[in-house]
Amino acid sequence: MSAHPAELFRITLPDGSVREVAPGTTPADVAAAIGPGLAKAALAARIDGQVRDLNRPFEGDTNLALVTAKDEADALELVRHDLAHVMAEAVQHLFPGTQITFGPATDDGFYYDFAPKDRPFTEEDLPAIEAEMRRIIARNEPFTREVWTREQLIETWRQQGETFKAEWAAELPDNEELTIYRQGQWLDMCRGPHMVSTGKLDPNAFKLTRVSGAYWRGDQKNAMLSRIYGTGWLNKKQLDQHLFMLEEAAKRDHRKIGQEMDLFHLQSEAQGSVFWHPKGFILWRQLEAYMRRRLDAADYAEVKTPQLMDARQWEQSGHWGKYRENMFVVPDEVPNTEDEGQVLSGEGDLMALKPMNCPAHVLIFKQGIKSYRDLPIRMAEFGCCHRNEPHGALHGIMRVRQFTQDDAHIFVREDQLVDEVRKFCELLDSVYQDLGFDSYAIKLALRPEKRFGSEEMWDWAEQSLRDAVAATGRDTPEYGWEELPGEGAFYAPKLEFHLTDAIGRTWQVGTIQTDTVLPERLDASYIGEDGNRHRPIMLHRAILGTFERFIGILIEHHAGRFPLWLSPVQAVVATIVSDADDYAHRVAAELRKAGIRVETDLRNEKINYKVREHSVAKVPVLLVVGKREAEGGKVAVRRLGSQAQEFLTVEDIVARLRDEATPPDLG
Repeated sequence: MSAHPAELFRITLPDGSVREVAPGTTPADVAAAIGPGLAKAALAARIDGQVRDLNRPFEGDTNLALVTAKDEADALELVRHDLAHVMAEAVQHLFPGTQITFGPATDDGFYYDFAPKDRPFTEEDLPAIEAEMRRIIARNEPFTREVWTREQLIETWRQQGETFKAEWAAELPDNEELTIYRQGQWLDMCRGPHMVSTGKLDPNAFKLTRVSGAYWRGDQKNAMLSRIYGTGWLNKKQLDQHLFMLEEAAKRDHRKIGQEMDLFHLQSEAQGSVFWHPKGFILWRQLEAYMRRRLDAADYAEVKTPQLMDARQWEQSGHWGKYRENMFVVPDEVPNTEDEGQVLSGEGDLMALKPMNCPAHVLIFKQGIKSYRDLPIRMAEFGCCHRNEPHGALHGIMRVRQFTQDDAHIFVREDQLVDEVRKFCELLDSVYQDLGFDSYAIKLALRPEKRFGSEEMWDWAEQSLRDAVAATGRDTPEYGWEELPGEGAFYAPKLEFHLTDAIGRTWQVGTIQTDTVLPERLDASYIGEDGNRHRPIMLHRAILGTFERFIGILIEHHAGRFPLWLSPVQAVVATIVSDADDYAHRVAAELRKAGIRVETDLRNEKINYKVREHSVAKVPVLLVVGKREAEGGKVAVRRLGSQAQEFLTVEDIVARLRDEATPPDLG
């Protein structure tokens, strides 16, 4: 922004109109001049695209857009940031001597890390903190921004006994504008922005949700802090919807349902790896077989590559510098020794468990001479990979250390790229539909700050992905099309596919990346039509992401009630009386002959008990047989989630279930 020669600033509004204002004028003044309704609705200002405080004066000519509740993303971030500050003030008022550290907004709320004086906080403290927050909101304290020197910050924090804040302030650069925000007498270091006052917050639109431990600056060597989480929204209706979603999500938790269905378990002897039980592995195998058929039909060639590769290969590919701390590394050769207590020095040649498959696929591509006529080459692998995730990041089967990707790499010429990405988008769309996901968003993650490759390469790669999505007709709001600056991989931009599940949550799953860096670093080439060597373009792509995480998403999306073709147990034949045992075996045998995964329940239990138990285990179809059914050659059919039952002949139920259990790509 620059000052106008006549000492008036030109403020350009979204409709193109221009207002000239004197220095010292604020966006709030402009809102008031437009009208009292807008002045009341305005929460903040967007100055040349950057959100700022409504009462921060203009600094020169600028483009101005006023942020209201209709700008939900910006408004929610403001609300959550304000609530974090209000919560911190409430905690320090109720628990004198508590030190504050950091308190950011999050995707659905906010948190603050505290160093309590006497004891860690517990969830029993939350109601009192909420009540104090409402009192602060009712006081309608203005948020005010002040610029301080680093020395002022350090001295203030030391005087107040805020040792953590003083430590952080001492590390701030001298040449950076350092700001604090006040609400009444309470203050904290903060870049902002904030709304005009605490009174802009809805006192009924937030809730403190839980307390956990957190290390100062995320380092286990540092002090343990108390982290208080909250969720914040624009109004009570949004809060109620979110709390309902959380309640529903708890019911759908894949760890809980996985135990009820006897699918898998996790234990400390194999941190971050999954023990798949027979029923869980049936689910895995059905999903894998489905994906393999889809890849075969799309002309992919399946390969299998080594788990361990020489560290020098990872150095050459560039992954060593980016992923080394998350890779499991072992010596190339363990020395022979009779001393069981010997500790390896770590010197010498190193091997690493692969964290991804792509370098190995390049090595396969390099075997033999490739012609331009051979491209595209579509190379797929259900590759088992390992990443040394921190213990605190592990979460059920959603975030693990050992995982299997539905990975593939497509080697293409430049003229083939857009069409290959288009074909991938269409395959991905079909797979998601088959698996019960009707809605997903497509986002283009653009070049990060630290990256390999030239600017020209990144320009071309990003535009190629734009063109490919446009060719499918999916670069529209209907598909949630959005560009994400700075979020690409270090070697390539990527398309991300974000699924929406049954309760409205989004999951980033599929991806495709346009890479010219790795073929260059690993010296991959083909012979072009001109007889010269050329670099292929390498498309990294996945549809499910990893089997473990995707199965977790499937469990929560379907709440364990899978489509019949995916269900580990598709039917149970349960007896009412022991006289029907032989008949139950015959019914089960007929179902097995038709390819139905069926079990029998001949226990000496009441039928209502059996029905409840198999409902908890999410068995889709329960076939109840007693003496009457045995005599008539029929079964009583009960569907999961329904109280109704129908009586069918064995032939009819076998035919019906055989049709229903046919995978969608084979139907």
